[in-house]
Amino acid sequence: YKKAGAKYFCSMAVHHDNFDLWNSKYQARWNSVVMGPKIDVVGAFKKAAANQGLRFGVSEHLAPSYHWFSTSHMSDKTGPLAGVPYDGANPAYADLYHTLPRDYPYRQPINDRLAPEAWKQQYFKRIKDLVDNYQPELLYTDGDIFFEEYGLALVANLYNLDAKRHRGHCEAVYFSKKSSDCETGTCVLDWERGVAAGIPANPWQTDTCIGEWHYNREAKYKTPKQVIDMLVDIVSRNGNLLLNFPLPNSGELDYEELVILEEITKWMAINSEGIYATRPWKTFGDGPASTPAPASGGTRFNESGRKDLTAEDVRFTTKGDTIYAFVMGWPEKLAYIEPLATTSKFMPPKIQNVELLGYKDKLNWTQDEQGFMVELPREKPCDYAIALKIV
Repeated sequence: YKKAGAKYFCSMAVHHDNFDLWNSKYQARWNSVVMGPKIDVVGAFKKAAANQGLRFGVSEHLAPSYHWFSTSHMSDKTGPLAGVPYDGANPAYADLYHTLPRDYPYRQPINDRLAPEAWKQQYFKRIKDLVDNYQPELLYTDGDIFFEEYGLALVANLYNLDAKRHRGHCEAVYFSKKSSDCETGTCVLDWERGVAAGIPANPWQTDTCIGEWHYNREAKYKTPKQVIDMLVDIVSRNGNLLLNFPLPNSGELDYEELVILEEITKWMAINSEGIYATRPWKTFGDGPASTPAPASGGTRFNESGRKDLTAEDVRFTTKGDTIYAFVMGWPEKLAYIEPLATTSKFMPPKIQNVELLGYKDKLNWTQDEQGFMVELPREKPCDYAIALKIV
């Protein structure tokens, strides 16, 4: 991951299944240390990230477990097992499937299935235990800040512990998927499988996966081009990309995943200076695929509606006085960038020099009222998007 350009690494801590992947004090029976692999998964990934100098984060998906597991207390309505309770109704498994009021799974609408105080306290204790013991610098909650003061106390605990480690300066980041949580600077907005429109004023993050969220032998992965195009598009819009690679039970990436990482590695070796420590330009880009698909659902899913980026699409980043113009495909001979015209509404600077990252020779180029044009070499320096360094 580091070789491919990762600057931070996040481990799953607990999913909607109510099963903790660390030596959990408050989920003592259902955790990965005492059951299943008998491994402290969070601890192992934290150590590996530290060994590579990567910032470490965790994701937690715990709060919805209470009502999502409510169906485990029901039974088939028809067939040979009609009326036979599922495992959730067995008191022996109440610490996994929750102790629910008898009518809870049947309440309609689902918004009436409010979590009780006991579950809110359990949620608080477990996530605080996670943060206290593993000291992540990033905490991603799958949803908003849950359960009123309990959720806010967890955010405060993350920040206060991190500030103590850094002489009063907090470097930790909390991610929420609810816009109103982020309006006062409490946290960073996360888009699950989606991309923001325009250039949001505050930094944000896309979290997505190369395939399905959990390992599936039949899953179709994103291509290296799709991943790289998504990365450049997100960075040009003031965002970060958190990209999931699902693991099989061996814990090792499969062959196709390794190929994708290798392609990203080769591309980043040439073009990373236009990604790292950059800021958006006056516009994120130009071209036929400039507008993201409309957001859908409660968590901004719009990834599936993305148009493919081509040589007609351009994305911009900046670093100081340098503009990086990413042409999102190989235009064969000429790259034409209209927003850099001398009469453009974006008022670009008068260009003094142009380089193509990965290419050592000089380029022929012009900047006039019609646009900015660059004559490209016969051979492209890399697959996928190319980066013009403009001063």
